[in-house]
Amino acid sequence: MWKNFKLNKFLLLIPLTSLMFCFNSPKNDDEKMQTIMVSVKNTLSYLHYSPKSINDAYSKDVYKHYFELVDPAKRYFLQSDMDEFNKHETKLDDYINQGDLTFYKLTIDRLYQRVDEIDKITQDIFSKPINLQEDETLTLEPKLKKIPANKQEQYNEWKKFIKYNILQEVESMNSKEEAQKEKKDSVQKYKLKDTIKFKPLTQDEKIKKATDEVKDLVKDTFTRFKKRKKMDWFTVYMNAYTEVFDPHTNYYSPKDKEDFDTQFTGKVIGIGALIQEKKGNLYLGALTIGAPAWKSKQLSEGDKILKVKSKPKDDAVNVVGMLSDEAVRLIRGEKGTPVTLTVQKKDGTIKDVTMIREEVAIEDTFARSIVVNTANGKKYGFINLPSFNADFENAKGRNASDDIKNEIIKLKEQNIQGIILDLRNNGGGSLTEVGDIMGLFMEAGPYVQVKDGNGKIQTLKNKNETPIWTGPLVIMQNELSASASEILAGVMQDYGRAMIIGSPQSFGKGTVQTFVDLNRFLNTEDDFGSLKLTIQKFYRITGESTQRKGIVSDIQMKDFFTYAEVGERYDDYALAWDKIPPTKFQKLNYFNIQALEKASADRMAKNSNYQLLLESAQWREQLDKEENITLNITKFNELMKNRKSQIEKFKALTKFENGLQFIMYPSEVEREKKDEAFKKKSEMWIKNLKKDLYLQEAMNIVSDMGAKS
Repeated sequence: MWKNFKLNKFLLLIPLTSLMFCFNSPKNDDEKMQTIMVSVKNTLSYLHYSPKSINDAYSKDVYKHYFELVDPAKRYFLQSDMDEFNKHETKLDDYINQGDLTFYKLTIDRLYQRVDEIDKITQDIFSKPINLQEDETLTLEPKLKKIPANKQEQYNEWKKFIKYNILQEVESMNSKEEAQKEKKDSVQKYKLKDTIKFKPLTQDEKIKKATDEVKDLVKDTFTRFKKRKKMDWFTVYMNAYTEVFDPHTNYYSPKDKEDFDTQFTGKVIGIGALIQEKKGNLYLGALTIGAPAWKSKQLSEGDKILKVKSKPKDDAVNVVGMLSDEAVRLIRGEKGTPVTLTVQKKDGTIKDVTMIREEVAIEDTFARSIVVNTANGKKYGFINLPSFNADFENAKGRNASDDIKNEIIKLKEQNIQGIILDLRNNGGGSLTEVGDIMGLFMEAGPYVQVKDGNGKIQTLKNKNETPIWTGPLVIMQNELSASASEILAGVMQDYGRAMIIGSPQSFGKGTVQTFVDLNRFLNTEDDFGSLKLTIQKFYRITGESTQRKGIVSDIQMKDFFTYAEVGERYDDYALAWDKIPPTKFQKLNYFNIQALEKASADRMAKNSNYQLLLESAQWREQLDKEENITLNITKFNELMKNRKSQIEKFKALTKFENGLQFIMYPSEVEREKKDEAFKKKSEMWIKNLKKDLYLQEAMNIVSDMGAKS
């Protein structure tokens, strides 16, 4: 959750004015990093909702978190390294106060040194026969792993890691062969035309092929690692400091901020093509229909990118061996400006293609709806909202509330009898969009309370008096529904306007963030990046925080996440839950929660697919918690065989269909005829909706609401 927050001018003038003239333009990266460190520290201390004391205790937390970020699986550093680093454990508070890079440079220089050594280690491992018959085990749980005491232990650990990856590749081949055999047997059984190629490999052939693939994978990993600039690791280092304040306070480098803005607004200025890395080269991926790359009629998926010319007067930049995100930044630019790609086509010919950059929408971030016909002949509307997107820079830009409004209007034209709003996996977005969406379903009223670090409480209200949908409404959530999703679900639950169904509780993120450009405090034109920091906590209109506890569903249905450690409450540095006085609001009486809950519970108790899904979820979670795994191929194959026999009982879930009929709008049917990418996405979306057991029950619930309203 974050909002378009204008920092109070008075607040800036009092403690921060002095910072405006503390730093001159840095001459090099070291000076730039030092400036960022001190600026981040000052911004955190003055503007964070709950600032921490910068002391030895804080330093220890930062130290611990830093290594969780840099070497979580304990594969790179040796115990001798950690013994040396440990001397700095209580000094990190001093370093951020002074802009001292001693610890950062020591650890990152050592990291690159170790990566070079491990690259040679892995080459040596692959140069010799790898014995998969040895009785070895690999520790999977990082918390149980020990840091290698010496280089021999490190060698042994990497050898085990490589063996594990080879065994997984072999198992993947086994599974593909089994699937192909099943298809071929089925074709032959029903005397259909047999076009299926099935030539099983021997185990030795699979091991060789798997070893070659893992070798390439490891090589590519180290190649990409070495191309990564040390300044990129500085972002990781700074986030060790910020995330100890709370998990949603983060430092963003200029390019990271650009990526965030792209995701948040759902648009990018570019050519509309994915860029993929394969073995050190860059290739064009899928082209967006209607975007510049597609309109050029000269580019195709699979073309190798050789050079990028960002501006007419610039020289073309050779991108062979470049990281994909660096090439993407060369391709992106200002709307209406030209960019030239030099590509190698599949036939080997070289071609220069010049395009004019355009605004390309990332449609997966926007709301989408569809009409659903149930078995009893009733018609309902389903709206999926992936995020609470907003474009604060452009008054005509897309935002979630306008998109939802348009989808409701389209659904009403189809004479639907109820609406299901799907907020599952929606991680939030703009706070102001919540009130505007609420106003589409009910009359004016408060929707959230916001408290700042000084204890000042503000109540935000939806002022819309003319809702456009007043019929039955169900909101779906799960453990990954967070922030804005929780405010909307919570306020609709508090008013009694909608039934909240899904996981026992949502994610539990009850904080508000804003971006602060570090440049505003510095006497320079350079871009020092931004700090996304927590400035407020929000509370339901009942006064309860959603922090850690989230929203408890009216009708609870467990899923795969229920048995995993998903949610704010599992983060060591998450802010605490608390409560403030409630605000005045008028409760509505749209439905009988107890009756709806009982009817659903009765159905789900008899739903064999749901019971099987829960059993599958618990079984999968037990697998995830396994601490060790065998690296002996005979035992590994036996283990996989046992797992497959257990999975066999869950196969019915893959064949499950909920019996719902999904009807696309006539305009979308027409679009499918011209837009192949849109057609494929729509087909996949509907295919997944047909397999959605929870959506089936949501339809039952909204039907019950309509019958009893």
